[in-house]
Amino acid sequence: MVKKAGGYRCAECGWQTAKWVGRCGECQTWGTVEEETARAGVRVASAGAVSAPAVPIGQVKAEMAHARPTGVAELDRVLGGGLVPGAVVLLAGEPGIGKSTLLLEAAAKIARQQTVLYITGEESAAQVRIRADRIGAIQDRLYLAAETDLSALVSHVEKVQPDLLIVDSVQTIGSVQATGVPGGVTQVREVAGNLVRLAKERGMSTVLVGHVTKEGSIAGPRTLEHLVDVVLHFEGDRHSRLRLVRAIKNRYGPVDEVGCFDLHESGIEGIADASGLFVSHRTDPVPGTCVTVTLEGTRPLPAEVQALVARTEAQQPRRSSSGLDTYRVTMVLAVLERRLNAKLGGCDVFTATVGGIKLSDPAVDLSVMLAVASAAGDKALPSGLVVLGEVGLAGELRPVRDVRRRLSEAARLGFTRALVPAGSLEGGKRRGGDNSLVPVGGRGAAFAPGFDVVEAENVWDALTHVT
Repeated sequence: MVKKAGGYRCAECGWQTAKWVGRCGECQTWGTVEEETARAGVRVASAGAVSAPAVPIGQVKAEMAHARPTGVAELDRVLGGGLVPGAVVLLAGEPGIGKSTLLLEAAAKIARQQTVLYITGEESAAQVRIRADRIGAIQDRLYLAAETDLSALVSHVEKVQPDLLIVDSVQTIGSVQATGVPGGVTQVREVAGNLVRLAKERGMSTVLVGHVTKEGSIAGPRTLEHLVDVVLHFEGDRHSRLRLVRAIKNRYGPVDEVGCFDLHESGIEGIADASGLFVSHRTDPVPGTCVTVTLEGTRPLPAEVQALVARTEAQQPRRSSSGLDTYRVTMVLAVLERRLNAKLGGCDVFTATVGGIKLSDPAVDLSVMLAVASAAGDKALPSGLVVLGEVGLAGELRPVRDVRRRLSEAARLGFTRALVPAGSLEGGKRRGGDNSLVPVGGRGAAFAPGFDVVEAENVWDALTHVT
């Protein structure tokens, strides 16, 4: 016997309330509070059919968990080697950023050896065919269907028996078993749950395309991210050809790995060496610029930080940043004013990165500080300089991880000197008894001939070295 539980629960976070409200009081999400039903008493579930008998763990075949390459090297890098049979991947990104183009290109390469079913719910089959002609993605084993109903999608799977299923997008698919319109919380949860079960039962790799909100987070219930095995975020500037695919969750490989792509008229192409994409190529140094090396997964990427300091008559000077963590930039500016007596109170300060890359690595702190100091003093930093280091509130410099890997990449690209926190390397230069920077050890010769590494203990030492 089913009876009302007399309460309501948020489908997003599980928050409970005695009466219905339109907005969750915990996660502040609209339209996710639903009425709870519960069964009177506690009953033991009846025995059901099992999909496979339980066996000793040593007899389980691990071959089915091995990744199969997609043929797109940069996508395989982010996935951890390729697609695992039975795995469900969620690829999210802004509209028009290139998600469908990337998946169609990968589907065509996989279809050379396996069967692929591409379900489009946003476009007609003819529109997808036109794109496939443009990027050269026509394969006999690549099947295409335009559907928005879950039961019809399952029928296509039964008929085609694909090794890879692509659903573009999960927010456009609806189920008659759930209430609401396609794209709603209940519908997305029902559709995603059925697709995950279908993928696991058949050992079929599945890729779901997802939308993002205005804030940049994945649209739909948070349970969508918990249901899938891999979450990828597709990002980039609409005015630039550069696209980045970042792994946020991966049960089969590393997280925070990044793949670089070039989106052009004839398709999308992976960029194997992206080291020079985020640095301006100029002959003479310019005030307000500083180069650092960030680490995206296992890949070191040199990136340029730019700063502009301008006098203003406004009572509230502007602090604006693009591609950088606003809170860390504000902290670095406060340290610059308090520890180095920089006069920024009557100035607007603008900071940005080159190439549209987003930097959240603490190693970027020192480059931001030196770029702002260079812009404020209208004096360019030395050419060929790369800077690494986290800045503390007391003005101390803290070492960051994988310094040697970062410096090796900087040396490979032709940089001749590096400034790092004290203790980052066994060699380099340290502060002597007379408060000067003195050489210690091999001066970075292990990275490249003539590559000079200097170690500084605090922001004052760092500013002394570059000026």
